[in-house]
Amino acid sequence: MHQYQNPLDEARKFFRQKSILNRLIIINVAVFVLVNVINLFLWLFQVQNNPEGISGISLISYYFAVPADLKSLIFRPWTLFTYMFLQEDFFHIFFNMIVLYFGGRIFLEYLDEKKLLSTYIVGGLIGAFFYIIAFNLFPVFGESVYYSVALGASASVLAILVAVSTYVPEYSVVLFLFGKVKLKYLALVVVLIDVLSITRGNAGGHIAHLGGAFWGFAYIYLMKNGKDLTFNFGSMNFRRFFKYFTRPKDNSKFDTTASNGRPLTDDEYNHRRNNHQDRIDDILDKISKSGYSSLTKEEKELLFKSSKKR
Repeated sequence: MHQYQNPLDEARKFFRQKSILNRLIIINVAVFVLVNVINLFLWLFQVQNNPEGISGISLISYYFAVPADLKSLIFRPWTLFTYMFLQEDFFHIFFNMIVLYFGGRIFLEYLDEKKLLSTYIVGGLIGAFFYIIAFNLFPVFGESVYYSVALGASASVLAILVAVSTYVPEYSVVLFLFGKVKLKYLALVVVLIDVLSITRGNAGGHIAHLGGAFWGFAYIYLMKNGKDLTFNFGSMNFRRFFKYFTRPKDNSKFDTTASNGRPLTDDEYNHRRNNHQDRIDDILDKISKSGYSSLTKEEKELLFKSSKKR
């Protein structure tokens, strides 16, 4: 006999778990609530809360949404990341989180959390790049490029939906009024709607969505052909990032003389270089465990000098 499960109980169980999926949803919802609470207080105290000459967006969202103008982007580079967690409208975040929840659940049936996070972040970045390139390339956006901004998780969410649809295209989901629909058809319809909607308003948003969809498809297509482009945004990737920039690029940039000025032998050189790299590795391990602030002044100087040798 099938036991009925209360959707609220299932939701509570889901959010008690420590998973990338529920953290992504929680971050999006928390940012939505915070932005709207701030906007409420600004409204109550009659504080000007709209960028000059721009309507339909609050001042705080304007500074965390990604701008189409390249000059503005130079001064607000963080927006390439912050925009994909930022929504002001209730229905905007509601539909994004519904698709993220169900698409993410299916995604995690076949792929791991590291790939989910990578798809979300990179899909959002590619969406931003599509948006910025389109607004600076096509003449139709010539007048609006200087004040246009994009915000929302849609590109990231669509990247996840298209990725899992590419990975298991025959997977069926049950949609209200439509019944069983295969993921490949669902993703195709969503992408087609975005393409056809570009001329009907919010062109930048729809273009960004297509960027996310492009990454979702390309990521899984390449993975199926033996090339995994998963980016690890955890501590191991952080460690590799620092290791890359603190490892001497070639022998010519590493000190090859002894204290008395004579050239080092090959054995002496290799011994000195290995000791140096071991010290750097110890420092990077310390960063991974305790953070950069835990380093001593000497360790920070050594890390900085090593990075200058790159």
